[in-house]
Amino acid sequence: MQPQEILIKEVQSEEVQIEAIEITPNLSYSYRLIKRTMDIVGSLFLLTVLSPLLLLIIILVKIEDPRASVLFKQLRTGKNGKPFYCYKFRTMIQNADDIKSDLMKLNEMDGPVFKIKNDPRITKLGKILRRYSLDELVQLINVLTNKMSLVGPRPLPVKEAAGCNARQKLRELVKPGLVCYWQVSGRNELSFEQWMELDIQYIQDMSFWTDCKILVKTFSAVLSKKGAY
Repeated sequence: MQPQEILIKEVQSEEVQIEAIEITPNLSYSYRLIKRTMDIVGSLFLLTVLSPLLLLIIILVKIEDPRASVLFKQLRTGKNGKPFYCYKFRTMIQNADDIKSDLMKLNEMDGPVFKIKNDPRITKLGKILRRYSLDELVQLINVLTNKMSLVGPRPLPVKEAAGCNARQKLRELVKPGLVCYWQVSGRNELSFEQWMELDIQYIQDMSFWTDCKILVKTFSAVLSKKGAY
């Protein structure tokens, strides 16, 4: 039994089972080959071209807190629900997870996701990195190692993904991505439900041209900083 079939069978609702089968991407070999080629070439190109910027970020993060690690890794949910370590440049203080429970009452996002606009755990440099999504550039390594794609639903932390309902879990039918519909449609200005629906919409729209359209829109979305925090 294929992993996608297992994921569909784990859905309890009969209606959602039928819907899962209907939206399960039946991707051609040529598209899958082109998409993976884009991921490899694109991530290698960007890692090479952006290497001076990446080095500068590493130096600045280390200067801000010499004791902290430069990279932050977190278990996130990948394709077919398989967890993997997702990497980001550190943007928070070292004990950020320890004080998260004290901030839960300030959560501004509905659903199982935790986000607050003026998170006191974020460092001064971290605010700049997040505003322009620079902290996520290191995820190009996840793309290169085939854990992620350049375009696809953003991977949720394992604990947050566990809080998704049956329909929302359908987003795990495909590989998570660095950018997606959510990122070019307002990001944190959208509700959790809108975010999940956009991810399902992407699965239905998946094609070479859809990926290209999202990649092009990403540049203006990042520069506009809309919904970034």
